[in-house]
Amino acid sequence: MTSAERERIAKRALAASTADQTEVIVSASDAALMRFTRGISNQNVAATDRSISVRAIVGGRTGVASTNETSDAAIDAVVARAIALAAFAPSDPMQPTLPSGAPTHGPENAYVDATAQADPFTRAHIADAIVAQAEIADTWGAGYVATSASGVTIANSSGALASFDGTDAQANVKVTADDSSGFAEHYATDVRALDGHEIGRRAVTKARESARPRAVEPGAWTVILEPPAFGELLTYLISHFSAQSYDEGSSFFAGKLGEKFFADGVTIRDDYAHPLAPGMPFDFEAQPKARPTLVERGVVREIVTDSYYAHKLGRANTGHALPAPNAWGPQALNIVVDSGTSSVDDLITQTERGLLVSRFWYIRTVDQKQAIVTGMTRDGTFLIEHGRIVGGVRNLRFNQSIVEALAHAVFASDAHRTGGYGYSLVVPTAKIDGFRFTSTTEF
Repeated sequence: MTSAERERIAKRALAASTADQTEVIVSASDAALMRFTRGISNQNVAATDRSISVRAIVGGRTGVASTNETSDAAIDAVVARAIALAAFAPSDPMQPTLPSGAPTHGPENAYVDATAQADPFTRAHIADAIVAQAEIADTWGAGYVATSASGVTIANSSGALASFDGTDAQANVKVTADDSSGFAEHYATDVRALDGHEIGRRAVTKARESARPRAVEPGAWTVILEPPAFGELLTYLISHFSAQSYDEGSSFFAGKLGEKFFADGVTIRDDYAHPLAPGMPFDFEAQPKARPTLVERGVVREIVTDSYYAHKLGRANTGHALPAPNAWGPQALNIVVDSGTSSVDDLITQTERGLLVSRFWYIRTVDQKQAIVTGMTRDGTFLIEHGRIVGGVRNLRFNQSIVEALAHAVFASDAHRTGGYGYSLVVPTAKIDGFRFTSTTEF
């Protein structure tokens, strides 16, 4: 679906609506994924989807309906259903006029033809290279290679109209040896950037070097978190910068905007135009996205808003709306943590005794207000002694406030895009003092 095709559908839906205000989101996606394990491609899936979502506002009451059909009759029906649903919703006196939008420009390399046109052989070639590295080392790997192309068009009765097309490519692997494992990943908008040999080699190296893991005592440790570990930890903090979280009091800094919580070296931004993770330059209300500095040298400076919370709180609309309806309010979706000045090797050399963590696993929230989470290390945890990595250690469970962790953090000079199911960030390697581990495992 081209942007012109999506815009035709959006305008057709707007013309069919009799609501006080109407918003139409037309999205299209083509996504494919190949999973592999023990040298075999064990799953291939591909999905093509088209969706029309209509938000109708009538007398302060909101109804939302969606459909996968794109005929004129289906468009008329989904608009009528959204208007009918609005009659059952409570009236919200805070409901503002939908934003009128403004021109936006997508960042460079957000859409790459090679990724959009990637076929099963493209994905298989990358997976084969990963598997080959594992087999050479007499280990085995399990993971996936995925590619996707997507487009979205948003239009509303206030005159906003915006379209964006993007691509994404991902690969990750867990390599398993006799008593150890290793992990590696790569995310990019260009599938040609995914080097299966390099991804496999990194995972194999971690599995080999963490062999015969020893047990270490739980307690407060200096940790060096590689980007997959730091990124997954940080994603549990991002919702705190939502205007909804701030307004409801569930944010760790509710009522304390402008105060210092973190170390001097911590600066966190929301930047859709970062070259490692270029994204949509407007939100799901077609409002241009600002690129706010959320944390500047440890001081919390900003929250992100949509039209509703900008109106309610008397703040500027930063353009961070999610599709309606949602329970989360506005969200920062393009997080970037500024890098430091020391190399990763320097951080290790400067550590008398600590742990190098490749990734975390199964993180869950313990206390939302204090941003305390629990989880485990996985697939490559190493002991550092006298500035040197001396071997692998058995995995540990942690219980840690992310706010407290960032109060004792310094960052390396690297920057990597990392991600998972539903999130993507650009972060450096992080060194954190006093990270609390509560128990050890037998593996």
